[in-house]
Amino acid sequence: MATVRTIPFEIEASDGGPLRGEVRVGAMLSGGGPAVIICHGFKGFKDWGFFPHLANRIARAGIMAVTFNFSGSGVGPDGESFSEPERFGHATYTGDLDDLTRVVTSLMEGGLVAGLTPPGALGLFGHSRGGATAVLYAAKQPPAVRCLITWAAVANVARWDPATTRRWRTEGVMDIVNARTGDVLPLYTDLLDEIEAHAGDALNLVRAASTLDIPWLILHGEADESVPPAEATMLHEAARTSTVKLQLIPMGTHTFGARHPWGGTTPELDEAMSASVAWYSRHLL
Repeated sequence: MATVRTIPFEIEASDGGPLRGEVRVGAMLSGGGPAVIICHGFKGFKDWGFFPHLANRIARAGIMAVTFNFSGSGVGPDGESFSEPERFGHATYTGDLDDLTRVVTSLMEGGLVAGLTPPGALGLFGHSRGGATAVLYAAKQPPAVRCLITWAAVANVARWDPATTRRWRTEGVMDIVNARTGDVLPLYTDLLDEIEAHAGDALNLVRAASTLDIPWLILHGEADESVPPAEATMLHEAARTSTVKLQLIPMGTHTFGARHPWGGTTPELDEAMSASVAWYSRHLL
């Protein structure tokens, strides 16, 4: 099995705090080839479950893999603990897009990791809310972005029912419980304000999907308990690119059976990873 080098980096995030991440490259690579930037979802982080394993698979295929924690992930310097709850509380899609832009810009300008030649082309990856961020970013049509993969991506940024939204607005904060750790994280109304103002325009994911003209693989589990597979169909039907592909994975859950801490792979996750590496190899190498 090919050796992968993992190189940490830290740059300034959209909120002025640190944005922490890692670059994975094959042992003999020094950059210059293509790269994939991986976006985690809500309550996720770069080291959650399958992300490091997906990044390693991509790097072994000869493609640089970049993982990072959005500034609003809430995860602190140890990469595991939700020790930055206030940053989580004020996270927004705009902030996520700014963070992603900063990573892309730093990578393409050669400032992300010393000694690595900037990539010639980029692929994007996003899971769940990170899929939405990747779609919104790709819709801006940055020339370096050549292809896209989303797993379990949402098709609508408004995820809460009216009663929850009213309570959230009245109280000014909503408690978000991390089922794995029991941490209770505050979610202030920054995100709600943004959604109510821009769900129909700047954050309209179906509209963004309709503008894409790059190869896009939409992967979704048929047993997704968090984001209905119908949302994958909505994105697929909206996309006008002739190279968009929808792949539904039987028995696949929101994380394709993966858990954190990592407990090993599953047939559904193996299928998703293999399809993803093949897609990047086809469209980036």
